[in-house]
Amino acid sequence: VQLQASGGGLVRAGDSLRLSCVVSGRTFSTYYMGWFRQAPGKEREFVSYINLSGSRTYYQDSVKGRFTISRNNAENTMYLQMNSLKPEDTAVYYCAGGPRVGNFYDLRSRYDYWGQGTQVTVSS
Repeated sequence: VQLQASGGGLVRAGDSLRLSCVVSGRTFSTYYMGWFRQAPGKEREFVSYINLSGSRTYYQDSVKGRFTISRNNAENTMYLQMNSLKPEDTAVYYCAGGPRVGNFYDLRSRYDYWGQGTQVTVSS
């Protein structure tokens, strides 16, 4: 299984970006998926989660109302629409997935597969 994240870039505060995560293989629809991010000098932190069907999502408090996670099981792709970006959103964003996330959607250890990360830089 391979996860390929893309869509990062350098933007100004208030701008928007959409991240994508393409998952290889035919088991994407059986994977719970999430986005994490890691800023310089900080630990990797949970950003958002989506369940198998896309009917249930969770967000870190700091991104609620600004970020929207979604998935297209037919295209093996997950998205993170990021609006009203702030300088504190600057980080490398990682997509992650796996079949055993369960209720522990904010724990890195519950995700079996990780993408390589895409850099998001927000200038003030």
